[in-house]
Parts: sequence; structure tokens; C-alpha cells
Amino acid sequence: MSDIYEELSREQLIALLNDYSKNWLALDGLWFQAVEKRWGMDLAMECDIEMWEQFTVIEARRIKKFLGLPEQGGLDGLEKALKLRFYGNLNKDEYIREGNTLKYRMLECRVQSARERKGMEFHPCKRVGIPEYGLFAKAIDDRISCECISCYPDITETDCHCSWLFTLEEIAEE
Repeated sequence: MSDIYEELSREQLIALLNDYSKNWLALDGLWFQAVEKRWGMDLAMECDIEMWEQFTVIEARRIKKFLGLPEQGGLDGLEKALKLRFYGNLNKDEYIREGNTLKYRMLECRVQSARERKGMEFHPCKRVGIPEYGLFAKAIDDRISCECISCYPDITETDCHCSWLFTLEEIAEE
């Protein structure tokens, strides 16, 4: 690691983290829009899904290791891990715990807001969100399942951009 990071103040490191998150999200959006423009939404979505099926597991495993989570981190581990995702500091979200479920709601999504500003149709992220959130959760704890509650184009909650329900399935002991 470069010595430059050790010279930075806490405030500078936080600002740099925010810039890195924005840069990563810009890169993700730009490659998607390039494929979308050249070959259409269907092919762009196929590529996006393939990328997220791999990346989300890599990201989850690295966050899990960073947090020192056990093999089955449960919903507490998942909530902590979701907050540390690459874009976790950029979007406004909320977490609601009820029994063996965790509801994750993205109240303001930077991607959808950017597409709206540019006069573009919303990103149909439900198709990619299902493997993205489902595989992320499974990498944190293989007992967690994920269900889409609301996500474009299937909006059922109009006060957020998307909503996901994670359920911790307890495995009965024999």
C-alpha cells in the first residue's frame, strides 16, 4: 500500500472513500450505458446480471472477512455487510428488523436519480437485483434467502426506489 494514505487525515480518508465510491458507481454505470447504447437494454442486462453474479459474492466475502464475521453471520452480519458495500455510503437507505427478517429499503438510489436527470428510462434493476442481493446474502450466511418486495419495473412501494426482504431460515437439527 502506498504511504500516501498514512499521511491523510481521517476527514481526507472519508472524503477519498466517498470519491472512490462515486468513481466505482460511475464506472459501473458508464460500462452499462455503453453496452445499452450499442447493443440495447436486453444485452446490457444479460451482461450486468453475469457481472453481478460474480462481483457480489467477491464483495460479500471481502466484507465478511473485514468484519470478522463467522461463517453464518445471520441478519446482524448481513446488515453490517450491506452498509459497507461499495455504494453503501452513497444511497439513502433504511433497515427494518422483524423477527427472522431484515427489510432493506433504498429510499434514494444514485443510479436511478442519475438516469432520471439524464432523461433516461429507469434502470430495470429487479432482474439484476435478485442475484445481486440474493447471492450477497448467501455469501454472508447460507441460511438467508432474499425476496424482492419492490424494484423497477415492479414498483409496489412508491416511497422508495427498491425494497428487499431477507429471511433467516433456521435449519432444524436432526
